[in-house]
Amino acid sequence: MTDPLLSVTIPTTHTEPKEVPDLMREGGPFSSDPKVVLLACLLAIALLAVAYVASDIILPIILAFVLKLLLQPGMRVMERFSVPRSLGALLIIFAVFGVIVAGGAAISGPAATWAEKLPSGLPRLEERLQFLSHPIQDLQTFLRQIDGGSHAGAPTTGISDTLFKGTQHFASGFFETILILFFLLVSGDTFLRRFVEVLPRFSDKRQVVELSQQIEENISAYLITITLMNGAVGVATGLIMWVCGVGDPVLWGSVAFLLNYIPIIGPFGGIAIFLLAGLLSQDGLGAALLPAGLYLLVHLIEGEMITPMLLARRFTLNPVLVIIFLIFWFWMWGAPGAILAVPMLAIAKIICDGVKPLNAIGHFLEG
Repeated sequence: MTDPLLSVTIPTTHTEPKEVPDLMREGGPFSSDPKVVLLACLLAIALLAVAYVASDIILPIILAFVLKLLLQPGMRVMERFSVPRSLGALLIIFAVFGVIVAGGAAISGPAATWAEKLPSGLPRLEERLQFLSHPIQDLQTFLRQIDGGSHAGAPTTGISDTLFKGTQHFASGFFETILILFFLLVSGDTFLRRFVEVLPRFSDKRQVVELSQQIEENISAYLITITLMNGAVGVATGLIMWVCGVGDPVLWGSVAFLLNYIPIIGPFGGIAIFLLAGLLSQDGLGAALLPAGLYLLVHLIEGEMITPMLLARRFTLNPVLVIIFLIFWFWMWGAPGAILAVPMLAIAKIICDGVKPLNAIGHFLEG
């Protein structure tokens, strides 16, 4: 199973084939002093180390920046109606995150119900999946130890503390993201103007403005298109789960919507989740496999037909680098890192294509 992000990402305005850059020519990015190259590599490693250690600070900033690109068209609409930027930013943020909070509240009940079904449904799974009987028995033993530990007076404060810290960490990052996003939307092009003002040459000023506009337009178009397609996948998946008798279409549609933001890893995880849900809720083996099979069909139609038609094939990314970026940023920042991996790679590609000394790297990133 392939994913459109491996062959298609975002549309650009350049259609002419580019000349393959000579990496070793005079003035190229790899013909400089080896000491400079070594220092650049050390700087990159240091920046990645800082991104890992200070992820609690850096991740909300990167996420807010990407969300700003996604919500920028909404701010343009607000400006056409002469709405003040601060008020427009508040309205957009309240609308977006209000939907997120409402969706989370709507699926929290069904999710808790399915979580309660899992321990009691393990014998059913063991009966159907004999070849997995040993791992399931280990999981049953683990669940019994957790459940029995509280009755036997075993300490459970570690689990409670972990859950509390995880919730506190999420709430803190969520608030930081909203705060940074608000000021980014209010500031508009202020940082770009200040940066352009300090550049000495007019050609540099024009290049920076063009790069900024290209990043904003292309990444916004990509994120909006992917969000709409993920919403369509979520609606289709919810209808499939309802028709197949699994129930809770809002829950499963939301799961499919969120997982589709993570290329490759998300859809495979969705297949496993819907297979588990079918095995827990359906009697016949064919009926139990049907939800996961139909979800796979929906993903193939969306990923191989519809999304490539909506996104132009003029901007491609190296599929191997996409996989490496997904794995690396998932290791660095977890699920948010996997979601941000492709947009960050696309932004790097646009910058490298627009800056002549970095054209060779941009060519390397190209699919």
